[in-house]
Amino acid sequence: MTKIDSERTKVAVPARGKLPSVKRIGGWHAIGPIVIFLAILVVVAILTPAFIGSGGLAIIASSSAPILLLALGQAMVLNVGSIDLSNAAIGLLGAILLALTLGPVAGLSPVIVLLATTAFGAVNGLIVAYAQVPSFALTLGTLGIFQAVALVASGRTTVYVASNGEGVHALYESGIANVPMTFWMGVLLAVSLWVLLRYTRIGRGMTAIGKNESAAIFSAVRTRSLKVLAFALSGFAAGLAGIAIIAQAGSASPTGLGSDLLLPAIAAALIGGTSISGGVVNPLTVIFGALTVALVPIATTAVGIDAQAQSLVYGAVIIGVVALTMSRNKSSIVK
Repeated sequence: MTKIDSERTKVAVPARGKLPSVKRIGGWHAIGPIVIFLAILVVVAILTPAFIGSGGLAIIASSSAPILLLALGQAMVLNVGSIDLSNAAIGLLGAILLALTLGPVAGLSPVIVLLATTAFGAVNGLIVAYAQVPSFALTLGTLGIFQAVALVASGRTTVYVASNGEGVHALYESGIANVPMTFWMGVLLAVSLWVLLRYTRIGRGMTAIGKNESAAIFSAVRTRSLKVLAFALSGFAAGLAGIAIIAQAGSASPTGLGSDLLLPAIAAALIGGTSISGGVVNPLTVIFGALTVALVPIATTAVGIDAQAQSLVYGAVIIGVVALTMSRNKSSIVK
């Protein structure tokens, strides 16, 4: 190996105990999600002004609530360089468990569901971190497991909230600025995660893992426990999404509302500026990613695109926005 090649292969390792510097997100990567959402919103406003004038923004926000919550959990896992293909299935299972338990245990039911979904996520994280199973393969497997459990728990039918559902329904029936509390619940979670990532050593450690896990290890970052935490947060967010589903629909089904949120949640995280390769995330812009995902079907309908072709436009928008917003700072090669 030549001297030049040797220099190229060197990896800068910070002093032990000192986290790698985490640069602030700037430029198009930061404003892109907002610009894209506003651009699509302008198109919809021009073509269908009646929709915007009749509370369309509130409709978009309310429909984006479960997507936003799942996307925030997904973003935390992507930030550490992994992926969670099971978090939408966990959210749907949480909704079914909530519908089944609200009657018997009333107000304790949401707490039980959140504890259960957080534990499901933590188990994913434990296996990834300690058994060194690739997250894609593991969560693809647990996706099937959680879907099967949801089918068994629901009896392959829709589970309705029989009683004690008033408190949960209030999250959708009440709100601020005509926007249901389910959406504001997602906004509050986004702000909390932003504070965690920006101002705490735990959050900076999670970002350091995604940027360069080897350097994070040499910096005495507890990479395994932080990976478990990331997956646990994904499970917790999925549980909140399950609560949002029950608040909106009053029922849960393995084939109903929430059964097809995996791709929208991943898309919202990526459109919201989260790097697919890890180390770059801003929970606040993930809000606009979720709003964009909720708005795309409305926009395609507004421009007169046939419903059968909407998935094509949806995919093209995702590819284009991700190409514009993803970080390329880690390497000159995007894999």
